[in-house]
Amino acid sequence: MNRPILGITMGDPFGNGPEITVRALHDKTVYDRCRPLVVGDVSSMEYALRVVKKVSGIDLALNPVRSVQDAKFAYGTIDVLDMGLVPKEQIPDTADQAEPKPFGIGACALGGEASFQYVKKVIELAMAGEIDATVTNALSKEAINMAGHHYSGHTEIYADYTHTDKYTMMLAHEELRVVHVSTHVSLREACDRVKKARVLECIRIASEGCKALGIEDPKIGVAGLNPHCGENGMFGREEIEEIQPAIDQALADGINIPEKKPTPPDTIFSKALGGWYDIVVAMYHDQGHIPLKVKGFVYNREEKHWEAVAGVNVTLGLPIIRASVDHGTGFGHAGSGHANELSLINAMDYAIRLARHADRKEGE
Repeated sequence: MNRPILGITMGDPFGNGPEITVRALHDKTVYDRCRPLVVGDVSSMEYALRVVKKVSGIDLALNPVRSVQDAKFAYGTIDVLDMGLVPKEQIPDTADQAEPKPFGIGACALGGEASFQYVKKVIELAMAGEIDATVTNALSKEAINMAGHHYSGHTEIYADYTHTDKYTMMLAHEELRVVHVSTHVSLREACDRVKKARVLECIRIASEGCKALGIEDPKIGVAGLNPHCGENGMFGREEIEEIQPAIDQALADGINIPEKKPTPPDTIFSKALGGWYDIVVAMYHDQGHIPLKVKGFVYNREEKHWEAVAGVNVTLGLPIIRASVDHGTGFGHAGSGHANELSLINAMDYAIRLARHADRKEGE
């Protein structure tokens, strides 16, 4: 598979997804590596083309399609599977001003309904085998709930619509990767979710996820939950009662955990950056997200803008491939044409890598 077909959701129409997509697909090398198809609304993508051209001089065309088969997959023309959900008059238009302004809409039911339907459609296409992988721009959890779709994010939508029980989120930036025992729950509940069965499940999924990237014998680092991994029970017993038993079982299964025990959370990511592990199992959302975003998000304090917003979110354990940007909708700036596309390009690269490896595995 030289150029897998990627289904790319547009994200919230009042977020940064449309303009990020335009910027990412202006890179000709993208079309050398894959065949991108945007699932969204032509109305929103037309506005994104106008505003990005105004700000950056990028000049591309649109090809509205009703099916994957209608797509051209040619550089210079963005193929958009048009869902027809966002009326043109609902999009604030300042593209002709000297300095286009943000939409200023934020989370709303229209944006939530549209972004949810884009995700649902791209899952359907992947499950039907019409596309090789899916890539998602940011949606607003608040907005999709306002629209009546009660999910805490993309991961849960994918799990529901692919009928998947065992899954986890992997974040990645370059060669730093992390999976989570829990994600979108309170910190109090996250501590309660650190159980042997779930930790072991995440270790196994992490190992298989790395193999799906072509890493033959992945090295797994497992973070502790408590300071200093509990100091033999002084600061908590989760390491003794839940995490270590999971590690022991994983080792017995042949999974490579070099340290054979949980690693203190305050040092595990420094070790990962030094090449000790191919992936880290974090115990909760922020334990894994903070180091990835410290590494991948770069803010220029003098010029007061983000120079890099890098990182990828991959859902492991699904029957289809899903990679995503690792940032939010950027409602405060969305619509102005200045959003950074690096995370989307990273996500596309991960999706391509996973699709190619899956194709090789099928051919063996």
